[in-house]
Amino acid sequence: MTQFFQVHPDNPQLRLIKQAAQIIHGGGIVALPTDSCYALVCHLDDKAAVEKLRRIRGIDERHHLTLLCRDLSEISTYARVDNKQFRLLKAVTPGAYTFILEATREVPRRLSHPSRKTIGLRVPQNTIVEMLLAELGQPLLGTTLILPGDDEPLTDPEMVLERLCKQVDLVIDGGACRLEPTTVVDLTGAEPELIRRGCGDCAALGL
Repeated sequence: MTQFFQVHPDNPQLRLIKQAAQIIHGGGIVALPTDSCYALVCHLDDKAAVEKLRRIRGIDERHHLTLLCRDLSEISTYARVDNKQFRLLKAVTPGAYTFILEATREVPRRLSHPSRKTIGLRVPQNTIVEMLLAELGQPLLGTTLILPGDDEPLTDPEMVLERLCKQVDLVIDGGACRLEPTTVVDLTGAEPELIRRGCGDCAALGL
């Protein structure tokens, strides 16, 4: 049975955040709001949960999943970041951007791209996500909530519950989100490369 938590977007109820963290620690899949659109998230180290998340989204191991991090210090644990990359990240985080970076050995091999050894990382600007990450004490693994056959992400929590009832363990209703996903930028080359134009301002990155 899928649970449904109505969480205040600006002042999240701590007891609900703690319950959500327990569900994630127990292997659950959670749909939650972010600073772009809704996302599906699970525990970083739970192989079965990661496989279930991929099945729900209809994606294989070549599709980058994203680590949702609290701050830049967490990003540097999971990705190799040079001074130039760090300055760029610092300028736009937290925010609605996903960055493709070279994964460190802290990232389980099954989570990084099989041939490129890269990982998607981001620092979302959303109070619910921020509190949940603080409660967990580690990043969440996530992906944009676009279901197979859909062209756009789900943004309404009631619709998320209707479409994913019995497939996910929890839907967090933090209000409606944007229709656009994050802006995705590949930082593994000599210059930043725009992979997907989303709600993060490309001009802020010089793109």
